[in-house]
Amino acid sequence: MAKKKFKILAASDIEGDVSATRKLAEKADKENVDLVVLAGDLTGWVEGEEVLKPFVDKGKKVVFVPGNHDSSEFAGFLSKLYGAKNVGEHYVRYEDVGIFGIGSPDGALSLDEDKTFKKLKKDFKMVKDLEKKIMVSHLNAAGTKSEFSGIGGSEGVRKAIDEFQPDLFLSGHIHEAEGLKEKIGKTKVVNVGKKGEVIEI
Repeated sequence: MAKKKFKILAASDIEGDVSATRKLAEKADKENVDLVVLAGDLTGWVEGEEVLKPFVDKGKKVVFVPGNHDSSEFAGFLSKLYGAKNVGEHYVRYEDVGIFGIGSPDGALSLDEDKTFKKLKKDFKMVKDLEKKIMVSHLNAAGTKSEFSGIGGSEGVRKAIDEFQPDLFLSGHIHEAEGLKEKIGKTKVVNVGKKGEVIEI
């Protein structure tokens, strides 16, 4: 018997726009997704406390990594207020799906590549025996299509994709790359944005 597909709604770069999260929450509800995955920049120049509320109101579980517009303090606040899991800090598992990632909070536009790889490696070890693996980063990976923007990606994140081959890698950050897809080995790589995308694995 075929395993049930795990369905997510993935989005990024909402930047405090609660009207955008209302639309995304409607989509998540209509598509009956198992999980909402947000790849950073949940807040903009103004920290919108209600940015995750529409998902919670629809009864949807949310995981996220903070992006460069998100402060570490605010990421912690969102986790406590809405029960959203910051996978930039801790891996999580839902059913037989493991989710792990790396955040880039507090204005970070680049990562310590060695620390990044070590953190992803440590978390991958905790989920590697699960049926499906999803890796999330706000910043794009080096050598991917998103670099057409002229903004280089993370070497540590790319090394993790190459070595661990998660089923799905999600990133945001490059707004004009929204919707770009490619494959690295068996890993489906998707740059997500504010409109959001429903993905089955």
